Amino acid sequence: MADRVMPGPVNKEAVIREAVSINTRKIFDSCRDKDCIEDLRVFPTVGSQTYIDNALSIRPRKAELLYCAVNVEPISFNRGWYTVDCTFFYRVSGETFPNGQSILGLAVFDKRAMLFGSEGSVKTFSSLDQEPSAETEELPVAEVDAVDPIALHMKVVDAAAPGDTDLDQRTIPDFIADAFPEELVLTDAGRRWYASIGQFSIIRLERDTQLLIPAYEYSLPDKECPSSDQDDPCEMFSKIRFPVEEFFPPNSVENAPDYRSML
Repeated sequence: MADRVMPGPVNKEAVIREAVSINTRKIFDSCRDKDCIEDLRVFPTVGSQTYIDNALSIRPRKAELLYCAVNVEPISFNRGWYTVDCTFFYRVSGETFPNGQSILGLAVFDKRAMLFGSEGSVKTFSSLDQEPSAETEELPVAEVDAVDPIALHMKVVDAAAPGDTDLDQRTIPDFIADAFPEELVLTDAGRRWYASIGQFSIIRLERDTQLLIPAYEYSLPDKECPSSDQDDPCEMFSKIRFPVEEFFPPNSVENAPDYRSML
């Protein structure tokens, strides 16, 4: 069909077929941030703590975002506005100097944003729901987009006094603890490890709503589904591209997969 519109940018010749009512989540407010988090406390594993106690400095390697817990609460003095509390859990790795021992630990960063999420009091029920849920105030949905942070700087300092830390009062999800090969040291039994990282994030508030959008045509794929079930293995092999780059080293390297690493 010559007049068929494909997914992607629409040219001027495209003809709208009909107006379609859809149910989707509308973004009411959003924000983006470039956080430089300085001197974030890192809680090392038991094995890493031994190396930290004997280190003069720590070289940054990388930081991985394991999970972000998100909570939404209304602001009582400003209708339609909400606080979005985000808790980022990081797996941080470094290298001690001297001896070059690899160390691993957990860092936690709390972030709060205030966004407009409008108001709603509708109760929504679906045929997919088997049991009624508890009645709660109809809150907007908070979504957080984030990438792995950049490890900027790390240091080790002497503990002021042995004792518990603020992290002891926080509940660490089991799947976060399982992401480490050993138990974490949550007390000031030895020297402290601090890291400075850079975090990019986007936070938005959404609500279910009905929208009217233009429709051009049903989206029917043009590409046939490839099949690997071929009787002749040589015929299948003949269709594989020759991996030239595997035989000759590149003249330059652009954005390696671990470009966030400081190595």
